Parts: sequence; structure tokens; C-alpha cells
Amino acid sequence: MAAAGVDEVAIDTFAHYYRLLEHGETGMIPESTIDPVDMESLADLEVSDDDGAEAIRATAVIKLNGGLGTSMGMDRAKSLLCVRRGLSFLDIIARQVLHLRQQCDATLPLIFMNSFRTSADTSAAIARYEDLPVEGLPIEFLQNKEPKLLTADLSPVSWPKEPDLEWCPPGHGDIYTALRGTGLLDRLIEAGYERVFVSNSDNLGAVPDPRLAGWFATSGAPFAIEAVRRTPSDRKGGHFARRKTDGRIVLRETAQTPDADQAALADLERHRYCSTNNIWFDLAAMKHALDVRQGILGLPLIRNVKNVDPGDKKSPEVIQIETAMGAAVEVFEGSRLIEVGRDRFVPVKTTNDLLVLRSDVYDLGADFVLDQTAPEVPFVDLDSAYYKLVGDFDKRFPEGAPSLKKAESFTVTGDWTFGRGVQVVGDVDLKAKSAQRVDADSVLS
Repeated sequence: MAAAGVDEVAIDTFAHYYRLLEHGETGMIPESTIDPVDMESLADLEVSDDDGAEAIRATAVIKLNGGLGTSMGMDRAKSLLCVRRGLSFLDIIARQVLHLRQQCDATLPLIFMNSFRTSADTSAAIARYEDLPVEGLPIEFLQNKEPKLLTADLSPVSWPKEPDLEWCPPGHGDIYTALRGTGLLDRLIEAGYERVFVSNSDNLGAVPDPRLAGWFATSGAPFAIEAVRRTPSDRKGGHFARRKTDGRIVLRETAQTPDADQAALADLERHRYCSTNNIWFDLAAMKHALDVRQGILGLPLIRNVKNVDPGDKKSPEVIQIETAMGAAVEVFEGSRLIEVGRDRFVPVKTTNDLLVLRSDVYDLGADFVLDQTAPEVPFVDLDSAYYKLVGDFDKRFPEGAPSLKKAESFTVTGDWTFGRGVQVVGDVDLKAKSAQRVDADSVLS
């Protein structure tokens, strides 16, 4: 890691987790150790316009932008995907922030946390937004990298065929290590910023909202996460809970749930809230927490087992040591959760999500904020054999996405190509054993 120029703080952090692995730490959170959690709702809160405006003026925005979209067959930054009207995620994020700066008379710096694989693509894509950089602050900083470890003996894997694949990012929990190691944490504080709003670049619902900034600033909390009610599509994802031993809020990810507790993980009545990965934290509180821990925040370990070449299931099995950004909720005394509407959580992890986002379920307003036009977001399940990869998906929707605002669910099995102006109404389930075409202006119900 030192030879590859990795920051010293990141090396110390990796060493901390490596020792945990050596001692057999799995990072598991058994169901018997936690209770369900409840929280306040943004819909019930009153935040004055003055509080909101004052708070947003002392806020910086960080977008996590290290993802390549490999699960959708991409080999560059996922945020370069076209979403609406010829605009990519990056285009819409930049325009959301530029609009808010005018509306709130705020500096509102926008900074991307890129990986070593997304930096060049991202810099080129946002170069046309000349007003975006804020003087004295970078437009990006890089997340760290660490070696993938062989499951057999925890030695760093060697893969001469493609040496880049010997390395992996340490999960988005690395943001705190990277902020400290690059000096950006200190620079933000010196420039007069008090808090940071962090979210994923593939979630266009995550706009730096003055009401939430005002709520967070007046709450006095050092750290907060926006949560949403879990739906059937979130069954396999992580959730919030309260640890029995000390009453702290914890975020339990799927990879931290023992096999015996998978049913409890999927129980939407027991564990009702999941993370949006929209996070607010106080810069001074974060600096203090890192200082007293010598730069190692001590987030729970996530032991992720994969193949060294994700596209080759016969390549050696490796462990990727990861941490989750939201897990810092348990580090800070007085952390808060707040329930927000589903409109602030529109992640694109698969082409199912991409189809919904490109459809008329959402409008893109003059402020470049997504406006949900459908009463409910429909459940979409496209046959992964034909639609999983973006290239294959685009071929089958050559005239754009069908209308989904009157749909409740849309399941496609087999190879279907869709003409222009197709409408989906109610619950629709298409099945075919050979390639089929849905004609233009068809109404499927």
C-alpha cells in the first residue's frame, strides 16, 4: 500500500481491520443483540425558513461517486449513465446544486469522492460547468484503495493478467479516512463550513434540502441519517436497529446478518426503516472523533467475499474488507435518525431501477429535482438474461421507456423489444419463449 502511494491514515485503518480479520472477527450482528428502532418524521417537523437558509449557507455537499456500474455491464463511472432528456446523473446533480445556490444565496460547494477508476471520467464530464468549483476547495478527492486478500491465508492476491483487480475500494465508510488524509476536513472547517451533506451520486432524490439542513443544525446532533420505510424491494437490504447493550443506534447490513437471522432481516414489520445513505454530519464533531481515535473511526467490519475478477467465477476467492458510511451512526453519542419521503431515495442499482427513473413516474422540474407523478412507484422486474446489462437493456427500449405512472407492477420474462409510446396499466406480466415485439402505442394491462 505504501509503495502504491496510499495515504498513511488509510494504511493504519486497513491494518486495524486486518488484525480484526486475523482474530476471526466477522462483523456479524445477531438478532438477539438488537431491538427495532423508531424515529421522528420530517413531515411532522416545523423548520423556519430562516433556520433553513442559515444552515444551508454553512453546508458543503459530497457525492459518493466511486461506483463503476459493473453489475450493469459498465466499465466507467455509473453516474455518466444517461437518465433524462440527454442528461446524466452528473449533469442533473450539477444543475440541482447550481439552482440551489441561486435560490438560497449559498456557496454550497459540491465535491465528488471518486475512486481511482472514476476520477478522469468524472472530471471530464463536469468540466463544462465552469461555475461549479468553489475557490479554495477541490471538486474531487479520491477514496483510498486496499489489497484484496485471499480467503485461504489472508495474503494479498496476485493477478498479473489485470493488476488493477488486485485492489478494491474499502467501501464508502472510507469517506472519513479520506477526508482526514487528504486534509479536506480541515480545509472545510477553515473555510467556515459547519456541516456536510453526503449522498450517493446514483440517488437523484438526495437534494441538499434547506429544511433538513435547518433541522440538523438546530438539533445539535453530531451525526444524522435520513431513513425511509422499507418496502418489499428492500427486504434484502440493511436496516436500523438499537443495540441492547448500550442503546446506540446501529446500521445492520445484509453481510452482517447471520444466516439464522435472515428471516428477521426480511421482516418489514419488525425492522421498518432502512438507510437512504443520505447523511449529515457536523465537521467539528467528526474532526474531534477522528483526532481522539488517531484517525481510525472504528466502524464495524464488513467481510465481503468475492472473486478477484468479478466477471470470472473461477478466479480465486478473495476477502474485501469494507465499512459502511452510515455505520458511523453508532460512533457518535446523540446521533439522530429522521424519516423522509421515498422521493429522497431513488437509487439506481439495476436496470429495473433505471427503467422507472427514465419513465414518466418522475418529472424533472426547472429546479432539476425529481417530482414523483405516480401515486406509487411500481415494482419492476426485468428478465436478467436480456436486460441486466445496460447495452442489452437499451437495445430493447430503443424508443425510450414505456409509460409506467399507471402501473402497479411490470414483470418481463423472455426477450421483448418495446416500441414508442407503450403504456403499462395495473399489474402486467409478460412472458415469451422466443423474441417478441410490443408495438408502438400499445396499452398493456
